[in-house]
Amino acid sequence: MAVPPGVSEAVFADALAEMRSIVGDEWVFTEPEDLNTYRDFYSVLWGEPEERVASAAVAPASVEEVQAIVRIANEGRIPLYPISTGRNLGYGGPAPVYSGSVVLDLKRMNRILEVSESNASCLVEPGVTYFDMYRHLQQTGSKLWIDVPDPGWGSMVGNALDSGGGYTAAPYRGHWEAVCGIEVVLGDGEILRTGMGALPGAETWQQYRMGIGPCLDGLFRQSSLGVVTKMGFWLFPQPEAYLNCSVDLQRFEDIEPLVDLINELEYGNIFNGMPSITSPVLTRDTPMLMQEVPEPEVMNRLVRETGLPAWRASLVFYGPEKVIRAQWEYVQERFSQFEGAGFRENQFVKLPLTEEDLARIPKARFGIPSLDIFAVGSRGAGSFNPSDGHIWFSAIIPRTGKGYVEANRVMRRECQRLGIPLFMFSPAVTCWTRSFVLFAAVPVYKDTDRNRALREKIHEIIRICAEHGWGEYRCPPAFQDAVMESYGFNNHILRRVNEKIKDALDPNGILSAGRYGIWPKHLRERRGA
Repeated sequence: MAVPPGVSEAVFADALAEMRSIVGDEWVFTEPEDLNTYRDFYSVLWGEPEERVASAAVAPASVEEVQAIVRIANEGRIPLYPISTGRNLGYGGPAPVYSGSVVLDLKRMNRILEVSESNASCLVEPGVTYFDMYRHLQQTGSKLWIDVPDPGWGSMVGNALDSGGGYTAAPYRGHWEAVCGIEVVLGDGEILRTGMGALPGAETWQQYRMGIGPCLDGLFRQSSLGVVTKMGFWLFPQPEAYLNCSVDLQRFEDIEPLVDLINELEYGNIFNGMPSITSPVLTRDTPMLMQEVPEPEVMNRLVRETGLPAWRASLVFYGPEKVIRAQWEYVQERFSQFEGAGFRENQFVKLPLTEEDLARIPKARFGIPSLDIFAVGSRGAGSFNPSDGHIWFSAIIPRTGKGYVEANRVMRRECQRLGIPLFMFSPAVTCWTRSFVLFAAVPVYKDTDRNRALREKIHEIIRICAEHGWGEYRCPPAFQDAVMESYGFNNHILRRVNEKIKDALDPNGILSAGRYGIWPKHLRERRGA
């Protein structure tokens, strides 16, 4: 039997026996074939001594069982690693950050506790997947939408806690931004409810997230301070219609005023769906793998030679048909200042959807979960296919034309210099309205030498991005210490304050040790290990 570091076999055996008495024998897992499901199958440490693996796993069915497990773990100083469904592929999957931890698998806590049509909100447990919620809304005839990430099999709670994003309207596609009200089991087993949930009998828990005093919700995002057992979300009322349009611009020099105008229009709610900015002339061979932005004269020559636009801005409108068509007309008026601007209505859909609509729409834009993203890797261009998976590199960059071009050039050149292959690359994803996210998908293999070299290269990319003022917002466990290290303002005060809070709320350091670079005091010498 595997044993967590620093824990004796006798203490661990006693703790597992107590956990079995709480959840039942069938919900405590210690056999290798069971624990294999808790490995990160996209790990860049696969098969190495440093690979992060679980010593056991336990799956409670209620908040009371979670409390009991946390208290047992405290008594034996047993490290726990809570997961919602463990579907966080490319960012660590179900594997613990601190190898040898007991995975606290919350998949059995899968109740949809409330859906409010009038408040456009819901309250769910961590095991509720996007597919679960979508089916529930369909079966009950709800007029509400969820916002979904690419793979719909994951947990709504887990995705929000890791700041996942989706594709619909601005208040909802940043999943953490749509959270309203959290229930958490703290490191000592006590239950905390945030916001209005702290008021006994509150009827507004999913209506006002602040409550009174400091707003504590953010303590539990990407954190190791508690086990989230309930979470409220604001949902998107089904609009009357959907309109997807695009603007084509012909010159390299248009990129800066293009981004400025898109920002003005989105911040002013002239359009409310997720915009995108691509370069048809630079993605003509591999649509998901944008090439390096060349110098202005080179790009403008390519535009003339190919007849393809330099830039394409795709804009999405949700709302009453009369309103969104008027908004699109206004957008065209504003973009008429650009020489040679071209306009196109790509798709118009009236809601509710018909069976014919379902066959032709981009599902995520309508809050419909799917697993279509898993076809991307196998269809990607390059000699690296098929790979054994991928990891994501996800840096926040400025939402400006200059930031777009600079991040593209730096990342493309450095990845080429370092020999980092990519099967997806976009420097301007707009899950959040005030920044771009540079997304790069890097293929991985179950090959020790290849993985060791890749880790060194990714550490170099993290350092280079930090030099430019770009930080990752989310990353796999193998790089979480390095990314936290890059957030170094004022002698790493962000990390130091997080450590103080960790010591206060989880003094035995049993919860999610090392998650996002925050280690309990007895393990802080492990930083960077």
